[in-house]
Amino acid sequence: MTFSVIGRDRSSGDLGVAVQSKFPGVGGLVPYGRADVGVVATQAFGNPRHGSFGLTLLECGASPQQTVEILLRGDSDSAKRQFALLDHAGAGASYTGADLHEWEGWAGSAAGRDCIALGNGLAGSRVAQSMVETFEASTATLAERLMAALESGQRAGGDLRGQQSAALLVLRRGGGYGGLDDRHVVISIYDHPRPIAELQRCYRLHRLAYFPSDPASLVPITPELAVELKALMAAQGFYSGEVDHRWDAAVQRRLDLFLGRENYDNRIDNGGLLDLEVLADLRLRYAEQGTL
Repeated sequence: MTFSVIGRDRSSGDLGVAVQSKFPGVGGLVPYGRADVGVVATQAFGNPRHGSFGLTLLECGASPQQTVEILLRGDSDSAKRQFALLDHAGAGASYTGADLHEWEGWAGSAAGRDCIALGNGLAGSRVAQSMVETFEASTATLAERLMAALESGQRAGGDLRGQQSAALLVLRRGGGYGGLDDRHVVISIYDHPRPIAELQRCYRLHRLAYFPSDPASLVPITPELAVELKALMAAQGFYSGEVDHRWDAAVQRRLDLFLGRENYDNRIDNGGLLDLEVLADLRLRYAEQGTL
């Protein structure tokens, strides 16, 4: 009834989990992670202890396989469990309880380079294998690779019961809001007819609000941009002066306040430079609203 993928980005060290299920609020049950330690997906008749204690065991030096064995020792419902772990170095292990093979649909896992896909109640083994292949073939960010893997699993048949919820968790040391924690991406879709597509839409919002600007996307405010930005701010009540090509510290302050209202919190303090990704998003949003 659920399929997920856990993965690691070799270049950045990011660790992550993505999951989709015909069950509400799967994001509160399946994904667990700790930056520079590992990630866990626990599902079927999921045991949250496999997530929290599993990460502690990894942090204390246990291998993923040792961790699986320890977690199963005191679990009276082990035959109903399914979970997988990946450590910070890319080593992994997975487990599918015997009872899951008696449920409708396929249950099992597939391992690849820096990733493991797993699921139960699925259309077939191709669901897990396609997720691994998609993850391995991509050179995008970890979050994008994980979501692409989910999408691939859904195209391969996904959960036999259908879709309902999805979630994405990516951990990066100092990669959270304002660089103040490790939760680089935390998105949960509780109930939606197309949860993977909704997850991807919310990720695009998340990037703009939570991620800092890419230096390669920063440009000076030209006279032409000054006119455009002043017109936009005037239409939104953030500027009352002449809509001309001049730009100074006072106008920059009005722009900063406007961008703050628009939730570009982490893309404001760029030394007077403008983030082209923010500009593109503003143009799209206000053109759609008929105010640009």
